[in-house]
Amino acid sequence: MTNDRALLKIAVPNKGALSEAAAAMLTEAGYRMRWDSRDLVLLDEANGVEFYYLRPRDIAVYVGEGTLDLGITGRDMLLDSGAEADEVMALGFGGTRFRFAAPGGASWTLADLNGKRIACSYPGLLRAYLDAQGVSARLIHLDGAVESSVRLGVADAIADVVETGSTLKRAGLEMFGEPIMTSEAILVQRRGAVAPDGLTQLLRRLQGVFAARAYVMVDYNVEQAKLDVACAITPGIDSPTVSPLAKAGWVAVRAMVKRPDVHKVMDDLYDLGADGILVTDIAACRL
Repeated sequence: MTNDRALLKIAVPNKGALSEAAAAMLTEAGYRMRWDSRDLVLLDEANGVEFYYLRPRDIAVYVGEGTLDLGITGRDMLLDSGAEADEVMALGFGGTRFRFAAPGGASWTLADLNGKRIACSYPGLLRAYLDAQGVSARLIHLDGAVESSVRLGVADAIADVVETGSTLKRAGLEMFGEPIMTSEAILVQRRGAVAPDGLTQLLRRLQGVFAARAYVMVDYNVEQAKLDVACAITPGIDSPTVSPLAKAGWVAVRAMVKRPDVHKVMDDLYDLGADGILVTDIAACRL
């Protein structure tokens, strides 16, 4: 350890849709991750962090009880758990929608769910939503394969996490109504807890990952007389870096550009007369 502060204890999904993306983000942020999927705990002594690999559904409970400082889980799982934990930061992956579906769902409305049986894996979240909408229905709690419940006669409709909806269509179900909620991976902390040592550093590093993923670095050469126009095309974060070239009347320019815009930017620079236009990925940054 580089100092005597307490280890920051962070829960990470041990499997499922969130696990790989969470590990990738933390790795990009400079933290160690496990190599063996059987490892349940990993000590990253250099960064003062201890990672605990847990079921995503359990993470909010551990954090809410104060057993662990922070955790990565889904927003839907946090709300369904009823744990005393709050969202600290959205992490931008694992996006899903929580939707109703039924046979012939196109003709259903929310009111049609009154008195019906609804199969779901998130009864806490769904009950709160239905109560708020004034709908009285019987919830059938299933741990998986919710889409099969109607065909097997267990339920009249379902409420399930949806990515593309293709699984529902194969089961003969159609979505209806507005999304109950949209979810993604989030960082959670115990409600009302004092910010633990290492949280500020973690948040700063994660923000750096977002920026590194969102931007690329563009380098190019351009005539000094066209510099103002070039800088308007590539304004960078604060401003571009401009350096004189040995070639008289020319300068080298470097600027961060939003990744989705980079090809349009390159076209505009080429049309301006810039040359040596290079694009490189950003491994990490602090803005």
